Amino acid sequence: MTAKPSPVTLVDASRFWLRLGCVSFGGPAGQIAMLHRELVEHRRWLSEGRYLHALNYCMLLPGPEAMQLATYLGWLMHGIPGGLIAGGLFVIPSVFVLTTLASIYAMWGHLPLLASVFAVLKPAVLAIVLMAAWRIGRRTLHTPLLVVLAITGFLALAAFKLPYPVVVIGASLIGLLAASLRPSLLLAARTHSPSANKKGMDHPRALHDDHTESPEHARFSRCRLAVTLLIWAIAMLLPLAGLAAAGGWNGSLALMARFFTRVALLCFGGAYAVLPYVAQGAVEHFGWLSAAQMLDGLALGETTPGPLIMVVAFVGFIGGWNQALSAGFDPWLPALAALLVTVWFTFLPSFGFVLAGAPLVEASRGDLRFEAPLSAITAVVVGVIANLALFFAGPVLLPGGVINSWALLVVVWALFVQLRLRWSVLQVIGTAAGIGAVLAGVAALSS
Repeated sequence: MTAKPSPVTLVDASRFWLRLGCVSFGGPAGQIAMLHRELVEHRRWLSEGRYLHALNYCMLLPGPEAMQLATYLGWLMHGIPGGLIAGGLFVIPSVFVLTTLASIYAMWGHLPLLASVFAVLKPAVLAIVLMAAWRIGRRTLHTPLLVVLAITGFLALAAFKLPYPVVVIGASLIGLLAASLRPSLLLAARTHSPSANKKGMDHPRALHDDHTESPEHARFSRCRLAVTLLIWAIAMLLPLAGLAAAGGWNGSLALMARFFTRVALLCFGGAYAVLPYVAQGAVEHFGWLSAAQMLDGLALGETTPGPLIMVVAFVGFIGGWNQALSAGFDPWLPALAALLVTVWFTFLPSFGFVLAGAPLVEASRGDLRFEAPLSAITAVVVGVIANLALFFAGPVLLPGGVINSWALLVVVWALFVQLRLRWSVLQVIGTAAGIGAVLAGVAALSS
């Protein structure tokens, strides 16, 4: 059996989380694939089972799944400081990038260099999403029922447009029913045979393996849960009270705090499920920005690192900027204040859900009542990722209903280097961005 990896210090882990936060392109599917590739396959900090157990829980929560997964895994390795660092560094680089882009956008309104980079980056991201569906499906769809659930999840979202929570709840109920009647329908891969044991002997060990006991900080404690809930409530209510005291309950910043808290609590099924609600509120109801500005912000959010829901940082910044200009004030301070309020109240609930619930989830490992429904959810996740790939494929490969041959060529290239040359997600993203920048430079010189 391969030797177990050496323990990882919080400093070393923090370096990794910072690096990940700077290059976490690809939306939730690409980010989940990147986490799997780096933590399970390359670094062996976690086993496949521990990773999927955490992923299944995060898929049930409202909010950005990949950021919550990073928070969970950071917590598992180094407790609450590790979780806060992992989740924080997953989003902080994106905040800085979008603040910079929103500032440039507010002053000049066009980004030709980024447009060229994005033209190459988007099809590369599509290939990363396709690889994510393939890799997770290959490792999790071990029984015919799981395959059927994956196909059903894809059709439910792509063809019937069912809400994501309905699909997940349906998968959970099927998992519970299978667990009580015939667990082998979902957990056939757990059967032990001499060949399976022999294969397991050759499997590389992970720092947190399937049979590794949960660390002391990851064990459930009523006292720790009460303290976590109390701090979470204070972190939510105290800033809201301060904003209301400073500008009134219906003041601009207090309204943003309340609105984006609702966004965080309704964000089931990823950012695409909640962005129409954000657009309706920010554009039609509150008038913080125009529909065209909202679309531009979505384009920037899709192609910057971090969770796609980070587009709310753009919404907050431009909303604060527009309101200050209309009132005749210097727009910089109001725009930055609105951005910080938006980010705080959008992402704080995710930290609370993970840090409060993770010890209970860790305690459920090996319990069939929890494992079977979570296995069913994992299968549906494969269909969800495939649906996300379909969602990306339309605007990337068929803009205006015409095949974009250059984008198709980039997709084929990105799939080839991942499948045959074993390129990492970081290599694919970095190379695609570099190609886009070179093409922008060539276009500028020839014009």
